[in-house]
Amino acid sequence: MPGAARYDDIADFYATGWTDTIDDPASVRLLDLLGPVAGRRVLELACGHGRISRELARRGAGVVAADISEALLEKARAAERETPLGIHYIHTDVTRPGVLAIGTLGTAPDSDTVFDAVVCSFGLSDIDDLEGAIAGAAGALRPGGVFACSILHPCFPGGPGVSGSWPGDARYHVEGWWRADGELSALRRQVGANHRTLSTYVNTFRRHDLWLDEMAEPEPATDWAAKRPDAAKFPIFLVMRCVKNGKPLAR
Repeated sequence: MPGAARYDDIADFYATGWTDTIDDPASVRLLDLLGPVAGRRVLELACGHGRISRELARRGAGVVAADISEALLEKARAAERETPLGIHYIHTDVTRPGVLAIGTLGTAPDSDTVFDAVVCSFGLSDIDDLEGAIAGAAGALRPGGVFACSILHPCFPGGPGVSGSWPGDARYHVEGWWRADGELSALRRQVGANHRTLSTYVNTFRRHDLWLDEMAEPEPATDWAAKRPDAAKFPIFLVMRCVKNGKPLAR
């Protein structure tokens, strides 16, 4: 069973800052690239307090969601008790070999079936073992299934008060975990993030037979950009859609 997670200590802060209103450009584009989910089985990695999982369930998906933070999962389960959507939440480390394999998802309904889609909303940079996470995601997908993710753009250099994807005293090509110091980067000041180059992400997908099918670089919300005009000059978000085996299911 996973130990304490970085998000355990800030669960209240995170849940308050990221509500069920799905109107931020990156999340909107992520769900758009994921495509119609009604009647499909979807697995969310690093689900946090469940905001994306709940939206997927409202759109008709059968959702299983996993996270390493028990504190965030308690909030997700509380929301499920209040408004049941049929989401099954699992406390686990998704990078462990076999955790997401067929038939190993605990008491999840129909846990012996593979998934039509796997989604990860801003979670990959929080996961130290990218290789393990992507191996698990690919292993949980049926051939032709979709893996969709959103991340802070690996090429985002930051701006006044806003930390970029890598430390200000380092270089883009130097990868590793670090803790932001920008006064406007409230979340990453507390939990840090893993910086990886764009090629690292794409090559990792390819090693696990996830072929990049479409990508998007949504602009930030107007009010965010107005307060951070220098940072808004650069690409901030990256959303990617990959297909297992390169042949998508009919949408």
